Formats: sequence, structure tokens, C-alpha cells
Amino acid sequence: MKIQKIQLKNFKRFTDLTIDGISTTTKLVLLIGANGSGKSSVFDAFDTIKLHINRNYIFDRNNYKTYYTKNQDYGFDIIISTNLGIISKNDYYGGVINGDKLSTRFFGRSSIRIVPKILNQANISQIQTDSDNPKTYIENDTRFINDVFAYIAEIDKALREPVFRGQSADTLKIFQDFIAPLNSSLLNIFGGDETTTIQIAEYQNATSSEPAKLIFRKGESKINYDLLSHGEKQVVILLLNFIVRKKYYEDAIIFIDEMDCHLNTALQFNLLKEIVEVWIPDSSQLWTASHALGFIEYAHKSENAVIIDFDSLNFDLPQTLLPQPKEFLDVYDIAIPKNMLSQFFEGKRIVFCENKNDEWFNLLGIKNTIFVGGKDSRDVFLHVRKDLTNHGLRDRDFLTDNEIIELKKEYPNYHILKYYDFENYLYHPDNIQEVNPDGFDKNKYIKEIIEQKNQRFHGILMTVVSSRQTYEEFKTNEKLKDKELDSIGKDLGCDDFESFYKFFDMKTQFNKTSIAKLNLPKEKLVSTNWFKSKIREVLEN
Repeated sequence: MKIQKIQLKNFKRFTDLTIDGISTTTKLVLLIGANGSGKSSVFDAFDTIKLHINRNYIFDRNNYKTYYTKNQDYGFDIIISTNLGIISKNDYYGGVINGDKLSTRFFGRSSIRIVPKILNQANISQIQTDSDNPKTYIENDTRFINDVFAYIAEIDKALREPVFRGQSADTLKIFQDFIAPLNSSLLNIFGGDETTTIQIAEYQNATSSEPAKLIFRKGESKINYDLLSHGEKQVVILLLNFIVRKKYYEDAIIFIDEMDCHLNTALQFNLLKEIVEVWIPDSSQLWTASHALGFIEYAHKSENAVIIDFDSLNFDLPQTLLPQPKEFLDVYDIAIPKNMLSQFFEGKRIVFCENKNDEWFNLLGIKNTIFVGGKDSRDVFLHVRKDLTNHGLRDRDFLTDNEIIELKKEYPNYHILKYYDFENYLYHPDNIQEVNPDGFDKNKYIKEIIEQKNQRFHGILMTVVSSRQTYEEFKTNEKLKDKELDSIGKDLGCDDFESFYKFFDMKTQFNKTSIAKLNLPKEKLVSTNWFKSKIREVLEN
């Protein structure tokens, strides 16, 4: 089951929240935002669907309203659209679940799930119905106790099976089914080898006076679960839950709050990668909330993950949240605010640039310079305006020569490309000529650019005024704006290449069919001496 859309009304801190635009191919949904931004309230909605509505729990009316409703004069509503159907809360108490009891397919873990030591308090019959789930999402989740006892029971059962008893395959079978998956994931997450990373070594059944024990090996040492570090316990608790309950997690929504607790950045990335790619079935979807750098990094890189940003939003007003575009690096602000980057990279020039162009600019290897991507030109400008020690690099777009001069006077560290955008440098005739692909005719190429420019001339002119209305620089200081735009029209209207090329968008206005056959990947185009020299020239002037 995959969630595509969520609507929460008058629920917890949300007046009217919609999360939309989630693809059915999405396997991971990462909610990011500062502490208290509302991430866990989404999981409260899942928990409400799973426990309180599906099981018809009866609550004291006042307590129920206090815990769940924003405005207690009204009821709340939860509507979850999935690829299998719609799940909704139609009645304040209990309610009717649409979608053939899809509500039973939600499995959540609260952030309070560390069990310090294993106790003799197991009831593994609860696993089948998930009835060992805490009553509310803010309570301690102790299901690990049942997971441990069920894990040991499965190993015991395998040892007692007649088909294996007395055969040499006994140990191998048990290892393959119960030990190897856990140990393999522990190595993938913690790294290292069997001498430096914990590995499950043995177990002890519970007795009337002693609880069950899981014994781990690290090098020459054997360590009882009770004595593991908090970070190690966190990982073991999560993995054992997936091993024991994996048959229930098909076609399910699995939601786990703050899986990154007690883990360093590298382990955060490895943990999320292992769980998503190994333990979450392709038919299911994992939702988790975090502001950890490792989690954001994995979700940003994974094709099957989306990031929903809850930060700095007023949820007293209706809000619609969509997945953050992969090229936006602002999601990292939650983990490392951009105003702290200079402290991490002391002695280096931090240059904010548009979209994902930082990936290409950083390949240039410009000494003591690091490029950081932002949303757009507005974002780049605001970083420079907020702190004049910051550097910014924005596309030229429809800025006149005079406006660029005045902007540089006002903001010396604000760098503006000479040509319309990044692609104008990539596909400049001189740049392609340096790559020297077979069949390239520079003069013929220039002639084609001129012809396409002339064909689109009037259409381009019609967009100039409307495009310039969005420039944040002019909203900040109207005096920086030229009143007359004749120079742009004059340059576009002539056929002198360097004059009109400043305003002709090679990204969207030039049909690249003629050069498609030349095999010109960006990696080649940004590696030329011409390209590097032109970008350095912009940064140094």
C-alpha cells in the first residue's frame, strides 16, 4: 500500500493540512522540520486510524478531544488516499473505515522505544494483531520484549523440527533464516567487520527466574543486550522488529519516529538505507520523521524517496505540502543552517548558486571555493543581502548591462553570469569546439542559433517585462532597475552573436536536435578550459 495524499482537519496542531503529490513508486517519505514543527502529529493521525478507530477504543470524551483536536468546538477529520483505496474517519468515535479495512495495515513505532534491558514480560500472541502497540503515540513502545521472545521461539522451533533434527543442515538452516539476516544488516549499518561490529552469537531461553538473553559478539568479547550502547540497542530493536514481523509488513504503511536517535551521521545514512532497501517490502511505504543530516542525505539521493518540509510554517492557516524537488538543497538547512557553513569551511569561499548547478560548478575545482545550491535567483540574492560576506552566483536572465554594474556596486560579492543562464555556457560554440566532437561545424551551429533566435524574437520580447517583475533585487531597491529596456530589445534584434546571446535562453528556447547526435554530456562540457575560465572570470570580477 502506498499513500498518495493526506488531509488532516482540526487535528492536533493542524487547522487544514494537505500532503499531496506522492508517487505510487515512493518507498520512503521523510518528514523534516525543526522540533515542534508538527511532524509527529502526522503519525498521530496514522495511529488514530490504526488503533482508536479500527478497534473502536472508547475514550473519555473530554480527554479524547483534548488530545486530538485543535479547536475543541469541532470534531477532526482524517482522509488518507492510497493506491488501494481511501481511508477516512467518518464518525467522531469509532467510525467506519472505507477501503476494506485498510486501516489494519498501519504499523507505527514511537520515538520512545529503547528498552534498557530484557524483562520477563512477554506475550508473543500480541504480535499477530499488533496489540502490543502503546495506547497513544506519545507512550513508551516496549514491543521489543515480544520481538526478542518471538525471535528465540522461532529458533527453538527450527531446532525441534524433525526434518532437521540430527542432520548437519540444522545449524546452516538456522543461521540462514535467523542469524545471517540480522548480522548482515548490523555489518552494513555499523561498517567494519566481525572484530569491530556486534554480531548475534547466542541466546538463552527465559526461565521462571531469569529473562531471555540475546548475546552479541564483538571481537573476542561477548556482550549481553542489556550492556550494549544506546546506539547499538536502537539498531537491534529496529532490525529485530522487521525480522520477527516481516510477514505483516507486506502492503503496509510503516511509520517510525526519529529512527536516528543516538546515531552519528554516517550511521544515520546507513541505517535508513538498510531498512528501506532490505527490510521494507516493495509493496509498502516507510514514513519517518527526522532533522538528521544522514537521513536527509539518503532521502535526497534516493530515487524512491521524497522529502516533505514542515519547517517554519503557520499551521493555523491551511497548508498544502508537496515533495521537495531533488535539486533543492535547502532541506539541509534543518541539519546544517547555511549561515553556519562558513564555520565548517573556514578559509573557503562559499558561493550560493541556483538549483543544482552547484554539482557542476564544484567539479571545476576552483581553489578554496565551495558552491552551495539554492532554490532560485531570489534565494541566492537573499543570502548575499542578509550577509554581505556571502557570495552569490545567479543567472543573468533579463538584467541589463547597467543593472549588473549597479548591483555589483551595491553587493560586491554578488556575481552574475554574462549570458542568460548556465546552459548558455555549456552550449556556447567555443565550448563545444573545445570538446571537438566528430561532425561539429562551428559556423553552421552559430548560424542555426541565429535563425532560431530570430524565429522566436517577438515571443522572447513579450516575456521580458513579466520575467523582470519577479526579480527580488528590484523589489528590494527600485533604484537598481532600469526604466528603459531598449538595450535588451536592441541586443536581441541584432545578429551579432555576443550581443544577442546574452538574452537568448539556450536551456528552453534553443531546439538542440542538431547537436543531440554529438554526444555532449554535461560532464564533458563543464570540464573544458573555456568553461572553467569563463566561470572564474565571473567570480573574480
